[in-house]
Amino acid sequence: GKMAGAGMASLGAWVPCRRWSKAAVFGFHRGFTALFKRKPEGTPRWLPACRQKTSVSFLSRPDLPKLAYKKLKGKSPGVIFIPGYVSNMNGTKALAIEEFCKSLGHAYIRFDYSGVGNSEGNLEECTVGRWRKDVLSIIDDLAEGPQILVGSSLGGWLMFHAAIARPQRVVALIGVATAVDGLVTQFNQLPVEVKKEVETKGVWAMPSRYSEDGVYHLQYSFIKEAEHHCLLHSPIPVNCPVRLLHGMKDDIIPWHTSIQVADRVVSADVDVILRKHSDHRMKEKADIQLLVYTIDDLIDKLSTVV
Repeated sequence: GKMAGAGMASLGAWVPCRRWSKAAVFGFHRGFTALFKRKPEGTPRWLPACRQKTSVSFLSRPDLPKLAYKKLKGKSPGVIFIPGYVSNMNGTKALAIEEFCKSLGHAYIRFDYSGVGNSEGNLEECTVGRWRKDVLSIIDDLAEGPQILVGSSLGGWLMFHAAIARPQRVVALIGVATAVDGLVTQFNQLPVEVKKEVETKGVWAMPSRYSEDGVYHLQYSFIKEAEHHCLLHSPIPVNCPVRLLHGMKDDIIPWHTSIQVADRVVSADVDVILRKHSDHRMKEKADIQLLVYTIDDLIDKLSTVV
């Protein structure tokens, strides 16, 4: 059946035109029948042409920086988006998932790490451990009931830590270009003399085309602290369903990382989906589409479990 004809011309201002082809035939019975009931103008309900500006809320925590967040109330399981390194809650993926959750009536939270975006705190003082605490604060103090975590890059590393720390609350994980142990692995691959220089100077100027001046200045202390949070050296004690999406053109975190993670995770329900032409950001329309299909499929799976 042609569930979604070629009539869906405008998918909203920020997603380019796309024919929906047969990708909708994966047997996503519940969400998709609703999704593809066309509006008169042919726009899927989860991609409105104009997005309402919602005001940012703040989570106060004793002795810790306030966290900026946006929360959508709705059904369980809820979805939480965990951004990448120095990324904020207003990225393409974060917003696309929000529209999708809104269309399904599911709860959703996106937030900024301490020291990033609208949250309080000083980026120079942030560590993987502190950001791990941020994620746990969101789960403990904001989210209600079971949660699906969607982690992008560094967020993918942190979501595994959250799943280990809160096994009763975290019911599924979706990683996008999952960077488990990422910064530590990259540092360890540097030539010995470069590592020595970083140790002496106390700063690693890590080249990145995603930063404004072409480098991220990482404190050596950040790397040393991150080593305490590495997961790939032993089995990862996570038992929930795990979906790892990765682009094979990723020049930041090689796609082999997702294979390693899949191998290490204790859960039997683990899928790795590789996209041949996608890069680290995975924000093209087909990438976003795969991401929301994956969320929908997991919601479906979790809600049909007796």
